[in-house]
Amino acid sequence: MEELKDRIDQLAGLMEEFKLSEAELAADGFRIAFKKRAKAAPKPTSESTADGAIEIYEEAEEMEEISAPVEDKPSGSPITSPMTGIYYSAPSPGSPPFAKEGDEVTAGQPIGLIEAMKVFNEIPAPLSGTVQKVVVESGQLVNLGDVIMYVG
Repeated sequence: MEELKDRIDQLAGLMEEFKLSEAELAADGFRIAFKKRAKAAPKPTSESTADGAIEIYEEAEEMEEISAPVEDKPSGSPITSPMTGIYYSAPSPGSPPFAKEGDEVTAGQPIGLIEAMKVFNEIPAPLSGTVQKVVVESGQLVNLGDVIMYVG
């Protein structure tokens, strides 16, 4: 949590330093965006001097957090990559995917392939259920433990 506060402080500092009106930070499953509010109309105040009245304008710049950290975690159990390699959702480029959102899968059924060192390895579903969300795209590099899809 302290690291998140530091990142927010850094983002606010960069906005000030570079005179940005908007900034966004997205990493590790969250997104934070800042946007400066439109400047309010200057509020004149008067001071009397020997020469007459001098108007002084005060301007306030405020930063507003326009979105809180967002983590859109689908329901269901995550199915993770058993190895590092290129994920493929279908057995060949023209074929339908092994499993897509809304499909029913059974334990042991292939749900994708991972190519590692020119060898294609089937990824079996560890449980039965409905595919809630497919997280990776076909042809994308996945690392050991990356979530491929959620099954519920």
